[in-house]
Amino acid sequence: MDWIAILSGFGVGAIVGMTGVGGGSLMTPLLLSVFKLNPAVAIGTDLWFAAITKSAGSASHHLAGHVNWRITGLLLAGSIPASAATIALMHTTGLTKGWASTLTFSLGIALLLTAVVVAYKQAWHAVGLRLERWIPDARKTWLTVLCGLILGVLVSLSSIGAGAIGATLIMLIYPRLESHRVVGTDIAHAVPLTLVAGVGHATLGHVDWALLLWLLIGSVPGIWLGAQLTRKMPEKLVRALLCTALVTAGLKVIH
Repeated sequence: MDWIAILSGFGVGAIVGMTGVGGGSLMTPLLLSVFKLNPAVAIGTDLWFAAITKSAGSASHHLAGHVNWRITGLLLAGSIPASAATIALMHTTGLTKGWASTLTFSLGIALLLTAVVVAYKQAWHAVGLRLERWIPDARKTWLTVLCGLILGVLVSLSSIGAGAIGATLIMLIYPRLESHRVVGTDIAHAVPLTLVAGVGHATLGHVDWALLLWLLIGSVPGIWLGAQLTRKMPEKLVRALLCTALVTAGLKVIH
């Protein structure tokens, strides 16, 4: 048994359980620094980790009626073709040194963006309400597809973005959507996107399947424990620690 991988999965799972974010944004840097995977394999392995761990959450949100399937469909209309096109481009050009640096840079930028999103979590709803006058219903459809397209490229290149960044984009375009429906819709979109991107990376040989198994074994009890601790841990403290970890990891990856 790979106890380091199990403990890593447990730790990331606990953070996801406490905050609802941080899975991909912490797992990929962990795969790079602790397990010494190359960026492409780290990203591919994390995509599968995200797709599997979020599937149960997506199902529970659907059963609870927390998913706006229209918004989910519009996001997927942009993200799935964008992800497929990104993977196809990687297939066509081959994984040269240039691609490796692109993947690493994308990962660093995505980590820093996630840190900003998490740090100012409470402010995005107010920003969305102010933007409402500039985004009438007629514009929301194509803007949602555009956001999906951006997420599709970002997730395929970095494995990060389908969680915190995706939820923030939904909140900015649909500020009247209840918070639990924002979360449910975001997770419902994340599962097929990370799965498609994960399959694409698997066809390129970018998944460490054995390591993935041990990570998943650790993540299940970790997510459960995190969900229990979330009632006892001050949210500001948890968010501050998460932001610090994200910024540190992002700067380290870029440099």
